[in-house]
Parts: sequence; structure tokens; C-alpha cells
Amino acid sequence: MAHAVVKETFPSLLLKHAKERPTQAAMREKDLGIWQTFTWGDVAEQVKLVANTFLDLGVQKGEHIGIVGENRPRLYMAMMAAQSVGAIPVPMYQDAIAQEMVHVLKDADLRIVVVENQEQVDKMLEVRVDVPTLECVIYDDPRGLRNYQEGMILSYDKVLERGERFAKNYPDAFMNALTAVQPEDAAAMFYTSGTTGKPKGVVLTHAALIDRAQVIERMEKLTHKEEVLAYLPPAWIGQNMFSYAQALTTGFTVNHPESPSTVSIDMHDIGPTYYFSPPRVLEELLTQVTIRMEDAGKFKQWLFKKSMNLAKRVGTKILDKESVGLLDRIKYMIGDFVMYAPLRNALGMSRVRVAYTAGEAIGPDLFTFYRSIGINLKQLYGSTETSVFVCVQKDGHVYPDSVGAPVEGVEIRIADNGEVQVKSPGLFKEYYRNPESTAESFTEDGWYHTGDAGFIDHHGDLKIIDRAKDVGRLVDGRLFAPKYVENKLKFFPYIKEAVAFGANKEFVTAFINIDLEAVANWAERRGLAYAGYTDLASKPEVYQLIGDCIDQVNVDVAQDEQLQGLQIHRFLILHKELDPDDDELTRTRKVRRNFIAEKYKVLIDALFEGKPSQYIETEVKYEDGRKGKISADLKIAPAKVVNTAKAA
Repeated sequence: MAHAVVKETFPSLLLKHAKERPTQAAMREKDLGIWQTFTWGDVAEQVKLVANTFLDLGVQKGEHIGIVGENRPRLYMAMMAAQSVGAIPVPMYQDAIAQEMVHVLKDADLRIVVVENQEQVDKMLEVRVDVPTLECVIYDDPRGLRNYQEGMILSYDKVLERGERFAKNYPDAFMNALTAVQPEDAAAMFYTSGTTGKPKGVVLTHAALIDRAQVIERMEKLTHKEEVLAYLPPAWIGQNMFSYAQALTTGFTVNHPESPSTVSIDMHDIGPTYYFSPPRVLEELLTQVTIRMEDAGKFKQWLFKKSMNLAKRVGTKILDKESVGLLDRIKYMIGDFVMYAPLRNALGMSRVRVAYTAGEAIGPDLFTFYRSIGINLKQLYGSTETSVFVCVQKDGHVYPDSVGAPVEGVEIRIADNGEVQVKSPGLFKEYYRNPESTAESFTEDGWYHTGDAGFIDHHGDLKIIDRAKDVGRLVDGRLFAPKYVENKLKFFPYIKEAVAFGANKEFVTAFINIDLEAVANWAERRGLAYAGYTDLASKPEVYQLIGDCIDQVNVDVAQDEQLQGLQIHRFLILHKELDPDDDELTRTRKVRRNFIAEKYKVLIDALFEGKPSQYIETEVKYEDGRKGKISADLKIAPAKVVNTAKAA
């Protein structure tokens, strides 16, 4: 497959947009309820000043610069400035506690870190004893920092002033540094989520990231007129690709919400045309819709149910331009007027032309729901090491159980053990300072090990079953793919998280985390009093509610001959929510399966030994770093299992 060679770098693309569309909005930020606009001309000007300060601070080509915070235009500009002088931005998760950041700060030898606000400044001051390389912390938001006397902290405004002074003395320094940056140079370093061990620094080049962005630009016919909302952690490659790499490649506008809590309001303000979301966000949005419908009157509930049944039957066919009977088409048009269009509007997705989901497998029911109401939601498959885009579903070829065909430039093969292996121009350069892991990531003939188990179906699309290391067998040899059954459970609005166990066992069991908002709403309507999460999770009525959800999943998986063994026999509802601060989830909210299996071994044993309950005491970490303990006597409940032999 012929493939264009990338000649641009991110800083050269920035200057190109500033020249071609200087007055177009490059970024907007909502501050105190008002949207502030930065044009491409403004951005290029600010980036120049920050880059000059970096040069003044002695930043060398190849040096790493840390970036910590929510999505903020100034943090994005700091990344552009770093790249303009040949430095490598290293975005870090803003919700990580200070001690968690030490590994990245030390591993990347960070001397300069650009942060959002006082919270992040405090974290840097807390760990500077452990990080001797740390010299300078630049902050964006000055609130609460007026009386800080530390010599190492510097306000963003001061950085701009210093950049101006440096530019007067060395007018050519910026362009000299920028033109020395080559497409094959490292453009950014992202730390993996670390589900199995210490996070590794994934080094990606300008060429790899820009190449993948250009491929999708062509495939989806993206233009500089797209509107995007940047609301996921910038340290996650998915967010970075959509609101940074693709924005600089295509030249569209990126909107930064006021805060994580205002995202849904800001979605309505902006009306994004190009949207990206991990399944958990789509689950949360659907949960809110479900809660609102439960509070609605009888007629509205009847109308919603009727409309959704119709949408499920014909909505996806209409979206895929398949033939649908005239009567159904008319009914759907009426349904669109009274239900689907208002629903899309309530979700802030009225203008969405292309929406992607990735990061985790999405439940088929959840996926179909969005497509059936007219949202062009598609799945994609990739990872940090592949610059995101490996497979993407093409319009008219969208199936709930696959992740699409390989995109331009990508080759895929399935190894004998079922592992998906990849060749792509978007592959990473290396794991930073980790030649052993880099070498282990590739086969002898140069294919990248994804670590995922899958197969190519009759449509030529890739189907992912699970992480290769998580796929196992029950004692009787039947397939055990935990992620598959967990995703089915998480479609229910009352279940926030699920962890299934069963490898080398006689049957499958599960831990459940209830969704506090949805279950609390359900309990209040039934006059059920409770005192917090632990109390609510232990109620017999809640066990009955979750048991009904599990029974439905069991009926569903029993229909599939290959997956019949995945029926859940026994379950318990955990006394606490799984939390990244307690190392049970990664910062991108992926389950750390091995850690959970070790931490809650006593509960897993009780599930398989047939005990009716089990006492447990668990240590928890609070946001301020303090530790506490939560204890409970957890009830263990049986689930209804479909007799598959009888069914057959």
C-alpha cells in the first residue's frame, strides 16, 4: 500500500495555520461562564514567547518537559512551545497523587514542569525532595498562589514577559530551533496506564502521530470547520490525538470546558461535530437518561419504551442507509421529532457528524442505543504504542461486535496463539530507557505484539475477544473471557464496575460496584433509607436488583455456544468503589485485575467455596493522602444459571 511520507512537524503545522487562517478560532476556553477565544494567530504568538523562555531557561533538544492539568489552552501552548524548541512534552495525569507522579518525574528527568493550578504546584513542592532534577514549576492559574515565595515557581504571565525580552536579544533563536526539528524526532512521551507494573514511557515521533491524524482526516473528510470538546485527561493518548495532534494537522477548533463538572453544559454550548468518548462516559450519559425516564410520568415512560423499541429495530439500518419499509421510515421520522432529536439534544450531540469510542470494549447494547437514535458512533482500535488508529469502522460497515477494518497503512495478522499483531507507520519509536521491553514488544520479523486476543471475521473486520493474558479456560475447557461478560453487566445503569473470575475454576463469579447515583435514585423512589455507599450496597433489595441484571446477562450469554461458560453463578457487591487512588484501577479507569485478585483474595475464595458471606477490612486512601479503613460483612448471593444442556 503506497503511503505518503510525512514532511511536517507540529510546530511547522502551527505556523502554517497561523499563516493560512490567522483569525479562525484555534481554541476556546470557558472561564467564569464566558467563552474566551484564541485564534491561530494568537496561539502562534504565545507559543513563540513561551518557546523563547524555554530557550532562556537552557532547554536543550531532546529534553523532557512535564505538563500537568485539565485541558487548558495554555498547557496545550506549552506543549507546542516545547516541541518548537525540540523538547519532548510529557503529559501526566492531573488526578494522580503526588507520590504517584514521582516515578514519571524521575524516569523522564524532568527539570521543568508546566502545571494548571495551586493543587498541582503543591504536589510538585511536596515531591521535590525525591526529584533532585526538578528546578522550575510554571503555573497557569494564579488563584491561591499570591503568597508563595518559592524561587522555583514562575507564573505563566512572567514566562510571556521573559520570552519577549529574550526575543529582543536573540530574534532568530526561535526559528533556528524550530527549523532544526525533524519529522523523525520524538514529539511526545506518554506513560502507559500500568495495568501490570510500573508505567513505561512510550516515545512517539512527529511523523507517527501526524501520519495517523492525516489518514483519519482523509477517511472521515475532516475539515478546519470541525468543533471538538477536549474533556478527557490530556495524558491519555486518545484525548491527545483528538484534541492536539488532529487539531494541529487539520486546523479545527478545540474547546476547553470550564471544569469536569460543567462538561455536559459546555457540550450544549459548543455542539461538537467530531466527538470522542470512552465507553464509561457513554455509560454515564445513558445512566442519566435512564434516571430521568424513571422519574417521568407514565405516558412519557410508555412513549420512550415504544420509541426505543422502534429505534432498535430500524434506527441503525436508516443510519447505514439500508432499505427500510415506508411505514417504518415514517414512524421513525415521527419518533425522531418527538424523542430521538430531543434525546440527542439532551446529550449535547445534535451536531455530531462522526463520534468514536475506544479505550475499552463497548457493550453491543450500549453501542446500538447511540446509533439507533441517529448518532454516527463508531468503534476504533489502537493503543498508545500505535498512535491510536489501527482499525476504524467505515460508514456503512458498522457492526456492534467488531472494531472495524485496518485503516490505510496498517497491516494486521493473527498469531497462532490468537494474538493480534500489527505493522503501521504510527508505531512508537521505543519505550524510554527500556530497550528490553522495546525488543520484547516486537516479533523477530518486526510485528508489534498488541497483547490482545482476536480474529478477523467474514466482513474482514477485527474482533477483539479480550486481553490475551486474561483469556483463559474453565476446568471443563470452556472459554473464559472476563471483559466480555463485564461489559455486558456494565450496560445496566445500576452497575458501574464489574470484575469476573473463573480461570481454571468450575464456574464464573463476579464482584459488582453499584452506580451510586442510579441506585440512590432507585432507592429514594422506593422509600429505602441508607447511610452512604457501603450501607446501600448491602441492602437485600439492592442485591435483588443486581441479581436481576445478572440473570438477564446469563440468559444472553447462554445463547452463544462458545460463551455459555461465562454465566455468573455467584456474586457479591463490594463495600467500596474501585478507585485509582487505591491502585485498583488505572488513571484511565481500567481494572488492574491481578492487583484486585491479590487484594481481595479472601472474597474470591469465599465466592468459590460457597460461603454465604465474608468479613473484610480494606485500607483506603483519601484525596489528601490520608489513609483509613472500611470494613463490612459482605453477603454472597447465587445467580440463576441457564441449563445450557437442556437448552441445547
